[in-house]
Amino acid sequence: MYENYGLLIRNEWRPAADGGVIDVFSPATEERLGTVPASTEGDEAQAVDAASEAFASWRAVAAWDRAAILRRAADIMRERVAHIGRVMSTETGKPTAEAVAEVRASADQFEWYGEEAKRVYGHTIPGRNADERLTVVYQPVGPCLALTAWNFPMLLPARKIAAALAAGCTVVLRPASEAPGSAMEIGRALIDAGLPAGCLSILTGNAMPMVSRLIASPVIRKVSLTGSVPVGREILRNAAEGIKKVTMELGGHAPVIIHSDFDPVAAAGKLAATKFRNCGQVCISPSRFYVHRSIAAAFEETFAAYAEKLVVGNGTDAGINMGPMIRARSLHSAEALVADALEKGARLLAGGKRPAHLKKGHFLEPTVFADVPDNARIMLEEPFAPIAPIAAFDSFDEVIARANATEFGLAAYVFTRDSALAAETSEALEAGMVGINETLLATAEAPFGGTRQSGYGREGGSLGILDYLNPKYIRHKLVSGH
Repeated sequence: MYENYGLLIRNEWRPAADGGVIDVFSPATEERLGTVPASTEGDEAQAVDAASEAFASWRAVAAWDRAAILRRAADIMRERVAHIGRVMSTETGKPTAEAVAEVRASADQFEWYGEEAKRVYGHTIPGRNADERLTVVYQPVGPCLALTAWNFPMLLPARKIAAALAAGCTVVLRPASEAPGSAMEIGRALIDAGLPAGCLSILTGNAMPMVSRLIASPVIRKVSLTGSVPVGREILRNAAEGIKKVTMELGGHAPVIIHSDFDPVAAAGKLAATKFRNCGQVCISPSRFYVHRSIAAAFEETFAAYAEKLVVGNGTDAGINMGPMIRARSLHSAEALVADALEKGARLLAGGKRPAHLKKGHFLEPTVFADVPDNARIMLEEPFAPIAPIAAFDSFDEVIARANATEFGLAAYVFTRDSALAAETSEALEAGMVGINETLLATAEAPFGGTRQSGYGREGGSLGILDYLNPKYIRHKLVSGH
């Protein structure tokens, strides 16, 4: 599957220096899809050198010319949407329709940031003295290291690569080993769009010690991670040694508050569709459902009915609504959360076990619990699984306290028709993003990121490019020449 790819260094696809490879397996069939290079320390050094050399010229390319390359790359991705979608669905098991939508969203990132490249505005500060000029300009931070997860194997790299290139930075990307082909397709599109050699390198292989070495390089000036909280802590420790600029998009455990005035059937249908997208393996997935007690029964019934109608299987097959979990370890962790919820007294409404008709693959039935106590692990730990815990609430202050009771602060959701209540709830929730009567938060034109242990910095929107720029203040004392 990866025969035409490999490590991308200086716009060339190549094997690892020592010929080493790692296997990539399908989470749906457990069969080997192929191998990708396991980069060596020498390969990493070449990628970093390429990024350093290319940065000197890429930062000087006119913003309009950088924009044209990014826009061409977006167009190429859209032309190849069916092919890339098949690659992604094969690697991750996610339904083809979800994979195709992700390819289109990734192309949107390159289109958006192509335009943002033209809008890196500085500003002038009125000085105290008539013979002074105070200005602020923005300059690219330098070569960047992008570290991405497997659950959105094209969109996550696209957010980082597009913003960095638009800002005038170069990028070394280490995509997730579970689904590297989607990131390789980004590289192919950018090469075909005319991106100069060295501006993007892609390294595959075992994360450690590769990532530690890359962060330690004095060439790398910015690190952007999408990953778990424990991984984020380790990356931050490493980056601190070199005082690197860092963006952290870490885990989430998004609370949903459904107030008494909202239609419980409508809310349940919308939320269930979002919850089980990508088999629940979404950092902003609605994952704790707090429903006003007066409408809880109708909400629970509708949510469970939706889950039971979903067709589980390999996402490359027709008619599949939900694919597998990414690996056996993830499936075992999800089963442990199910067992803990049952032990704590939660009421199982749907699912809870592996599908009987699927003998291979890391599949779990869409699972719904009601009456889930606050001390159940599923209410405290990021589930990253197709498990929906539902709990009733009685008062505003009570539900806000429960919603804010975890270490996470990435996303949250509110359902109400009362605009004042919507504002009050969204402002009280400790999260970087809040959806009001809406669950699809991610879009190219809006900032994406969290607070607390869900990280800091923003990707997407006009704020996203700022994380790849350094502001420079210039104070100019005018000296008359006459």
